[in-house]
Amino acid sequence: MWNPEVYLAFADHRGRPFFDLVNRVAAEAPRRVVDLGCGPGNLTETLSGRWPGARVQGWDSSAEMVAAATERGVHARLGGIADWVPEPDTDVVISNAALQWVPEHRELLVRWAAQLAPGAWIAFQVPGNFDAPSHAAIREVARREPFADALRDMPWRDADVVGTPVEYAGLLTDAGCTVDAWETTYVHELAGDTPVLDWITGTALTQVKERLTEPAWQRYREEIIPLLARAYPRRADGHTFFPFRRVFVVAQTR
Repeated sequence: MWNPEVYLAFADHRGRPFFDLVNRVAAEAPRRVVDLGCGPGNLTETLSGRWPGARVQGWDSSAEMVAAATERGVHARLGGIADWVPEPDTDVVISNAALQWVPEHRELLVRWAAQLAPGAWIAFQVPGNFDAPSHAAIREVARREPFADALRDMPWRDADVVGTPVEYAGLLTDAGCTVDAWETTYVHELAGDTPVLDWITGTALTQVKERLTEPAWQRYREEIIPLLARAYPRRADGHTFFPFRRVFVVAQTR
């Protein structure tokens, strides 16, 4: 279950890639702007300021996130990204850190490129850190007892779950788009006793937490803390640097 409050604990850090992405979309007066995987809507609501004449719509598979977005005044709908079909007036499609949860997202991108009108925009950003120490630690602890049985069939994601900028550029160019693709590694400066654990609790660990009892979850947390502390040591000033690679793609249909 997604928790909007936990996710928003790092809202500033999570928001920066969104604005770096949207700033590369050169749409002037789109009719409809859709944010796929809108989460709690804190970023989606900024799209109305960017394109005041557009109808801005959020879309998310989490009822909790949709409720949080709706409370902010975002027109949000509940549904899986794979089930979304663009309406005829959709001129901008944005997805920020969501497509990595959709195994068939490459096929969806090609389909959307064909369904959208000429001149429409597809802009997305996905994490490119599935081989990072944080994710290695998640899998290592999951293989231990007493967690192994409950997490045995977890759909672990490896580095291949998302593509490279070159792969996406080729995919969408072949689909008839003009493409701008790049990657950035953000070095987030975090504070607190367990900042990396706190970060991944709101994202990568959501499915782990769902499958464990509360006592098992607390023990899991205790066992992953030293692994994360070694991989991301706290500095003398009390802060921790957390490198995070992300892949960006902005494509315009022709």
